[in-house]
Amino acid sequence: MRYPAATRLPLVENLHGHQVADPYRWLEDPDDPAAWAWQTAQDRLWSEWAARLPLRERFTDRLAELAVTGMVSPPVWRGERRFHLSRSAGQEHPVLCLDDEVVLDPMRLDPSGLTTLDDWEPDPDGRRLAYQVSRRGDERADLYVMDLGTRQVIDGPVGGCRYSPVAWLPGEAAFLYVRFRQGVYLHRLGQPDDIEVFTRGAVPYGLRIDDGRWLTISTGARAGNDVWLADLSACSARRPELRVVQEGLEANTAVAVGHDGRLYLLTDHGAPRRRLCVADPAAPGAWKELIPEDPEAVLGAFTVLDGDRLLIARTRHAVGEIGVHDAASGALLGSVPLPGSGTVTSLTSRPGGGHEAWFGYTDAVTPAEVWHYDARADRAVRWAAAPGHVPLPGVESHHVEYRSADGTLVRMVISALPGRKGPRPAILTGYGGFGMTLTPGYAADSRAWVEAGGVLAIAGLRGGGEEGETWHRDGMLDRKQNVFDDFVAAAERLIADGWTTPERLAVWGESNGGLLVGAALTQRPDLFAAVVCSAGLLDMVRYERSGLGASWTAEYGSADDPEQLPWLLAYSPYHHVRDGVDYPATLFTVSGGDSRVDPLHARKMCAALQHATSGDRPILLRHEPDVGHGARAASRSITLAADVLAFVADRTGLTEPG
Repeated sequence: MRYPAATRLPLVENLHGHQVADPYRWLEDPDDPAAWAWQTAQDRLWSEWAARLPLRERFTDRLAELAVTGMVSPPVWRGERRFHLSRSAGQEHPVLCLDDEVVLDPMRLDPSGLTTLDDWEPDPDGRRLAYQVSRRGDERADLYVMDLGTRQVIDGPVGGCRYSPVAWLPGEAAFLYVRFRQGVYLHRLGQPDDIEVFTRGAVPYGLRIDDGRWLTISTGARAGNDVWLADLSACSARRPELRVVQEGLEANTAVAVGHDGRLYLLTDHGAPRRRLCVADPAAPGAWKELIPEDPEAVLGAFTVLDGDRLLIARTRHAVGEIGVHDAASGALLGSVPLPGSGTVTSLTSRPGGGHEAWFGYTDAVTPAEVWHYDARADRAVRWAAAPGHVPLPGVESHHVEYRSADGTLVRMVISALPGRKGPRPAILTGYGGFGMTLTPGYAADSRAWVEAGGVLAIAGLRGGGEEGETWHRDGMLDRKQNVFDDFVAAAERLIADGWTTPERLAVWGESNGGLLVGAALTQRPDLFAAVVCSAGLLDMVRYERSGLGASWTAEYGSADDPEQLPWLLAYSPYHHVRDGVDYPATLFTVSGGDSRVDPLHARKMCAALQHATSGDRPILLRHEPDVGHGARAASRSITLAADVLAFVADRTGLTEPG
């Protein structure tokens, strides 16, 4: 490989007594002429290489076929009006439906496909809709209001939003919303100036109004959140009289007032796998435990039904389940039958109560579908399937337990076609951060890889939420190395069990998962044939200075802190690239509009690896303008996935699908 020239600066900074080199600092600014020329040359290099990938067209065609399954979401009710998202074959983005009529289609707003619907919230009567759209992937949304009777926009844009919670005030043409990194504001339709309502403590991120009366606001803290409650029947939304529900605890608590008048608190305070407590809204700090912590399952969501019933959704070792409980005593009465061992999503019911609930379900062979549970009949039936249908060959899933470097038991799910023996091309993936749980689910790229003869392994690493908050905290801050050890141990187990070999094993990670594979790449380059790092954090000394990095110091630590800088330096991938190492084939994929993880991470890491590697395996950078970290048009997702799968197939020896 002949790589584009990249000047190495003799830049070394003394940070709290550590000599930290940063030879590619100049690549942080994409508008610098030298950086622009370098990126242009990298684009040419990738285009030339991609054009030669033998399975690129095959994967593109199959992914397009698999994508026709589309998606459907559980309904959100406002009285008898039903809202849900749906995407059918040929649609670039999900559309928002009222009952069964499309009321908002991002492609009608912008035929280029570069505008996404980021969030939406109907008012209590289902007559108005607040919705947020962003453009070119930057996720900096504008908020608009639509009259659902006329389908006309009657207010907006309201700026400063980013997936901002919106809480409509009952009986008023007004709502509260979170202005990104500022606070809670009151917006009255047609009024130009919004009113500051709440800016206490950290940045607010949770906001809701229950039963037309109870306002709850929650803010993030270093190791938990603070929560306040106000009774809007006794005070103004402009100046709510907030009472403390939780403050100053190292715990995460979500609260809601049920239609039965009780305050429900879903918390990990004293329960790493979470428990459900109740309180009188008049005394919100006096909690009483209702559903205790399950020692093996993480409590994820709940909903209150009539007939004194509670539905509790849990994940047990990353597999979903729903329990039926007595709302008065908390006693387990039974369970909701599920169609398989998969993932339960979006447990919903009617705001005013009722005997019905809806939930999403998916697994490795089942595209997202919606199920309806009737508490009176104690029966669950499929309510809506994915709009499209694709015949799918059988896939076997194997649940494996293995030991990490320190002896911790970690779980992994391996998917492959049945009846095949011997080492095969394999992709290992994971996340291991922010308490997020990787659960079974249908994905077109996963299906395409497995049915082509590859092995797919998903590891439930520390740092995630698979086993609760303790599991999360054992993979953050000064314990981040545990995540990488868990991942390397997963790779070694795949090899030891004969699923694959180092010459046929690839790893793929996105965002925090990109940091994961970047660390694995630099710590164990001998273990992998290929690495795909998508939108990854890679320079952990300067990650706080771009994108949303400053908001992640509670997870990683801060380089400005003399005690925490060594944690980051210990694994920062960019700072552990060594000259003369035969690094695996590596593909960085970045999006030009990414406002969470700046593409500068990939640019600097790519230049460092291209300079350092001693082998002839390619180090490549795929840059895509006008999209971002989150949602994108379906066709763009297909193209990206096809490029990645073709690259991995080429480097792991998968030659012909089937």
